[in-house]
Amino acid sequence: MLTIVMYHYVRDLARTRFPEIRGLSTHRFEGQLDYLTKHYTVCRPDEVVAAVQGDTVLPPNACLLTFDDGLKDHYTTVFPRLEERGIAAVFCPAVRPVQEHTVLDVHMIHFVLASVHDPRRLVDEVLSLVEAHRSAVALPDPLTLYRMGAGPGRFDSPDVTFLKRLLQRVLPPRVRADICRALFQRYVSADLPSFAEELYMDLAQLRCLARYGMAIGGHGYGHDWLESLAPAEQREDIRQTMSLLEAVIGRRPTNWIMSYPYGSYSKHTLDLLQEAGCAVGLTTRVGLVPDLSSPLELARLDTNDLPCAGDAPLSEWTKRGREPVEAGAAQPR
Repeated sequence: MLTIVMYHYVRDLARTRFPEIRGLSTHRFEGQLDYLTKHYTVCRPDEVVAAVQGDTVLPPNACLLTFDDGLKDHYTTVFPRLEERGIAAVFCPAVRPVQEHTVLDVHMIHFVLASVHDPRRLVDEVLSLVEAHRSAVALPDPLTLYRMGAGPGRFDSPDVTFLKRLLQRVLPPRVRADICRALFQRYVSADLPSFAEELYMDLAQLRCLARYGMAIGGHGYGHDWLESLAPAEQREDIRQTMSLLEAVIGRRPTNWIMSYPYGSYSKHTLDLLQEAGCAVGLTTRVGLVPDLSSPLELARLDTNDLPCAGDAPLSEWTKRGREPVEAGAAQPR
């Protein structure tokens, strides 16, 4: 049984300019590392790849740590703490911030939400901004839009869930991009290149991680929903992903790891990744990995699913990971 843990923002939240960002504090991250090293065998990424290929068997209570989006938090906060403990992990940056020094829409939304304390106010403002696009783009009426985007979220209120879904997927790409940029410039920063430099790792930092034994995986070019892209667009997205990995490690990547943006992929994505020599695919499906028979569709837990203290009681996920599971058995959700 393999437990894969997914992380995004990890920072000293109270001392940052954006203490309301939905992240993991440094102290809680250290506590979670205490918990994980106490109850799991934290594996190196290459051990998981070798197990996928049948060259080794993972130890009992195996665990893999994964860090998405290429955030500078992962270099300044995460990397030193992993290195101190002798832990190797997977870091999956998107290509566009590294190459173009700009902020991805997904992160614009996060920082706008961290800057505006009343989500209902943002809902009204976003719907007003949508109206400005109606003359150029056919869009549903506001009530239909709300119904399309509203719904339960694992960790968010209904209004926040609506805003994320609307601005991440429901609206047409150009409308989403225009609204995200307008809100970001209004509430966060008008200087996107400077903010991007503050937010994301650069190529030199990614190369440093690789030199110290960390795996650098793919996370797409612009953090798009891969299943929504045409086959040719998916192929180009994967080509650009591999180009960044080659720039980091100095050779064409083989047996590499892909983390799907938003957890989005299709059968065509899987075919293209297999063709491109990808060995492991990380989804956002919540669960444990009972076997490695579908290596391009591995489930993960969110950091919020596990305790953040070494002396915490065993979580239900940890208990389930110790239960014998037959190959192919359904996972508890």
